[in-house]
Amino acid sequence: MSTIQELSESEVEEILQQQRQFFRTGATRSAEARIAHLTRLKQAIQKYESRLTEALYQDLGKSEFESYTTEIGFMLDSITHTIRQVKKWVKPVKVKTQLTLIGSKSYIIPEPYGAVLIIGPFNYPFQLLIEPLVGALAAGNTAVLKASENTPAVSAVIREMITSIFEPNYVHVVEGAKDTTTALINAPFDYIFFTGSVPVGKIVMEAAAKNLVPVTLELGGKSPVIVDKHADLSVAAQRIVWGKLLNTGQTCIAPDYLLVHEQVKDPLIAEMKAAVESFFGTDIQHNRDYGRIVNKAHFKRLTNLIERDQAHVIYGGQSDEEDRFIEPTFIDAESWEAASMEDEIFGPILPIISYTHIDEAIAGIVKRPKPLALYLFTSDAQLQDQVMREVSFGGGCINDTITHVANPRLPFGGVGHSGLGAYHGRYSLETFSHMKSVLKKSTRLNLSILYPPYDNKLKTIKRLLK
Repeated sequence: MSTIQELSESEVEEILQQQRQFFRTGATRSAEARIAHLTRLKQAIQKYESRLTEALYQDLGKSEFESYTTEIGFMLDSITHTIRQVKKWVKPVKVKTQLTLIGSKSYIIPEPYGAVLIIGPFNYPFQLLIEPLVGALAAGNTAVLKASENTPAVSAVIREMITSIFEPNYVHVVEGAKDTTTALINAPFDYIFFTGSVPVGKIVMEAAAKNLVPVTLELGGKSPVIVDKHADLSVAAQRIVWGKLLNTGQTCIAPDYLLVHEQVKDPLIAEMKAAVESFFGTDIQHNRDYGRIVNKAHFKRLTNLIERDQAHVIYGGQSDEEDRFIEPTFIDAESWEAASMEDEIFGPILPIISYTHIDEAIAGIVKRPKPLALYLFTSDAQLQDQVMREVSFGGGCINDTITHVANPRLPFGGVGHSGLGAYHGRYSLETFSHMKSVLKKSTRLNLSILYPPYDNKLKTIKRLLK
């Protein structure tokens, strides 16, 4: 594969100016234009399905099934939903106007920001770049897409696909690494949408602040899964293992660690081991449904965690560096100080900590930065209410993992260190829109009480405004 040329600040500025000029033509603004552009995008994804599937396997070892459900099909469904709803979403919204503003009507008008920048990650290199693009186009913006340098095969297909349907002054795909990203985030785009790690997210936000550019940050963190003694252990085990090993654990909302009631710890672990073997057999490395770690740097980071917690490994732990394969690994951490409990894992390693009372589990979670996701398995309705009330997190599930992300009617995003802002469905359009407030006043009624001189008017105003 050819070497990708890094972009300079002047080249980024030229791209940005071209996009701004195109935006000012108004070609992106009408609902009909937005629908037409989204339809072309959907058709292009269908055309490039096999190419994308091959690239996802090459970069991440994703199976055809997983590539379709979590990347390609996921996006087709999202675009279909947006096309059906966008005419309604872009209409001005009339809101009530109080009596003191008699003779007025009030509206909220969704207005596109202009030229936006979208920076995608490596773990879902197609979905997490194209999903925000759908919102940006639905809102009437132009967009520059920064594809991940860690998934070069997918990035190349995305560039070819986008170039085949959009002019670069409308949607422009750039590749490159740190230098290109730095040049992009320092440019005065009208909006920046970033998906990636917390440390890089802070850098993006700092750079954006210098130009007063609004941002959405889709980050991550250590997302807990809690299994109560009243849970269905067989179902919980299958759903936890599925959520953890989806994309080989390289999912920002994957269960990062397991908190399990001490009374059901051993049977749950037995059920999880059985679930792994039911899903992938005993020769996991040669099962095409099990993916690979994105590169050797991340591989070494993960195997180092296993080595540091080696004494507590109760399942798995084997790896093959040349194949970028790491076996599903369970660690009986029993301590919040374990190596695998330090940072977000982002791999097929699951530390397990038992608790006696739910208050212990909640106390441990809330001492840490607010997670992107939380999962709770229990049939106890009071416990469900308690955890939802006492723990702050981006989004999550009761008696499942991951699947809240699949409902386009739910906003997806973090809170605190796990992210800033949300998107999906209508929330994507709102993210990429400035909600412009407009009050329209009749000229037939002109209340002189508002105008000087104010003698003898204050008493009347005080009766109205209280």
